Amino acid sequence: MATTEHPPPSRLRAWMLQGLSDMGRSGGHAGPHAAPEAPHKGQPWYRVMCLTGVDYFSTLGYQPGIAALAAGLLSPVATIVLVVVTLAGALPVYRRVAEESPHGEGSISMLERLLSFWQGKLFVLTLLGFAATDFLITITLSAADASTHLVENPHLTDTLHDKQLLITLILVALLGAVFLKGFLEAIGVAVALVGVYLSLNVVVVAVGVWHVATAGHVITDWSGALTAEHGNVFAMVGVALLVFPKLALGLSGFETGVAVMPHVKGDDGDTEEHPRGRIRDTKKLLTTAALIMSVFLIATSFVTTLLIPEKDFESGGPANGRALAYLAHEYLGNAFGTVYDVSTIAILWFAGASAMAGLLNLMPRYLPRYGMAPHWARAVRPMVIVFTLIGFLVTWVFDADVDAQGGAYATGVLVLISSAAIAVTIAARKAGQRGWTIGFAVISAVFLYVTVANVIERPDGVKIGACFIAGIILVSLLSRLARAFELRVTSVTLDDMAERFIRDIASRKIRFIANEPDQRDKAEYRDKIEQIRADNDMPEQEDFVFVEVTVTDPSEFESGLAVRGEVLHGRYRVLTLESSSISNALAALLLHVRDETGRVPHIYFEWTEGGPFANFLRFFLFGQGEVAPVTREVLREAEPDRARRPRVHTG
Repeated sequence: MATTEHPPPSRLRAWMLQGLSDMGRSGGHAGPHAAPEAPHKGQPWYRVMCLTGVDYFSTLGYQPGIAALAAGLLSPVATIVLVVVTLAGALPVYRRVAEESPHGEGSISMLERLLSFWQGKLFVLTLLGFAATDFLITITLSAADASTHLVENPHLTDTLHDKQLLITLILVALLGAVFLKGFLEAIGVAVALVGVYLSLNVVVVAVGVWHVATAGHVITDWSGALTAEHGNVFAMVGVALLVFPKLALGLSGFETGVAVMPHVKGDDGDTEEHPRGRIRDTKKLLTTAALIMSVFLIATSFVTTLLIPEKDFESGGPANGRALAYLAHEYLGNAFGTVYDVSTIAILWFAGASAMAGLLNLMPRYLPRYGMAPHWARAVRPMVIVFTLIGFLVTWVFDADVDAQGGAYATGVLVLISSAAIAVTIAARKAGQRGWTIGFAVISAVFLYVTVANVIERPDGVKIGACFIAGIILVSLLSRLARAFELRVTSVTLDDMAERFIRDIASRKIRFIANEPDQRDKAEYRDKIEQIRADNDMPEQEDFVFVEVTVTDPSEFESGLAVRGEVLHGRYRVLTLESSSISNALAALLLHVRDETGRVPHIYFEWTEGGPFANFLRFFLFGQGEVAPVTREVLREAEPDRARRPRVHTG
């Protein structure tokens, strides 16, 4: 009757919590906790390169302007430093990440393997906070730059003047609407966008180089001003190194390049355990993208610095955030410039879509395994609404200003690259590769310096990252707290001896004794049986099987349960288990025994000393605590039928 009385909320709730997304059709996660809908056949690496390229190559829309603001006349030299760091630093690091993490998990998973328990989980949550900063700022910054190109178009500037914030909010909302409807990562669309955009940039750069070459005074004026300002080449390089952290946006795209690895086809003989072809082709993808971007970065910084007056790069200037579009309109006419604007807006907006897809696919890789994803996070649409609202907030805080968001974006990018460099350094050291270890250690030091310098210069980035980290940790811990009494065991497997114990006692009443192992001598088990019989007023002929759980990593949430049977001291039957939580392991064993035998088992505990709140914290953090009532609560949630629920006795 409730369904017929309230159909609209029911339909809305079903739609919101559907938990499926078209982006899973490419073989990736369909959303939190969802499996792929179909096996992924993959695409040639050069087509997948365009998928990551909508994020990487789209930075050409604003990178030359940011470089000009940061380095002034020194922009081309500073950009060459950026290219050197890209090719000699970031590229080798992520080629190694592709080897170590061929399924798209990225450097975060490499570092996750180094730490266990709660410190490992908190470390991963911190990196996820910076990753969220990277992806979300990608969405808002790209939308802001797209709106800049729209507002500054000569045909629209009068109509759209002072409406950049509104346009950016609309673009972010449209992006969210696409994901609410359902988003399919269309590699074909990415190929078309990247192909058109890079072709138009080739035309703009070629025309810019021709104007520089034919107007000889431009180069002499620039070199003369550069020498007058900085003196000699060594001073120029020194200043370029100092301003380099501000150019870190040009390093974006590598983390995305590794994340799209599952889309790379590879060889026919590839397996999930040994995808050699996929690794080889991903390295080609990363190298080719880095080389293309390096050529464009140097060429665009050169022509924009020499052909655009320095004042036009400043906030409110016609070249601010759209230096190449400025040249397109100036030297190729408004018709070509409008085509260029449309292409730039399209690829910037699609870069936001790629970032949203990456964000939705990144979180489910970790949070569900930690029990730190709320139930509603199993569906994509509520997550899209949350991320869209956060995008609104970030856009409003920064007033849709591309330059103002550069620090936050660079912080997210640099933290992820630094973590990747550290991860591959550790991997090389473990592999005994001394040369690579030293090389990667130097690269790590460079990126750590750049990260620290960027944070000092523009602390807004780390502040936003800290907000994301605090939000993720708070929501994760609250979710873990709310799900504390869930049955977390995914499977139960008994060895032959354990199966024999269960078959034997199934002919009588099934009685288990929960025992915390100590010395495991004969007196321990004899005294425990006597205590249980006395506490529960049971006759001596009653038969028992001991159950002992050893807590492994209490920070883990879901895992399988392996049960091993053994006979101690010639008479005491003991089932031993390893789990992240004693109570969940015992509840899972009891339910498994009930289902296998058709009989309701009984388990006997003794009360644990200590206050209930302290014991609950011990259970939450360390998997122990007041075991008896927690076991009963887990059973109550897992089995609502009291008649079929295993019995818990405490004395």
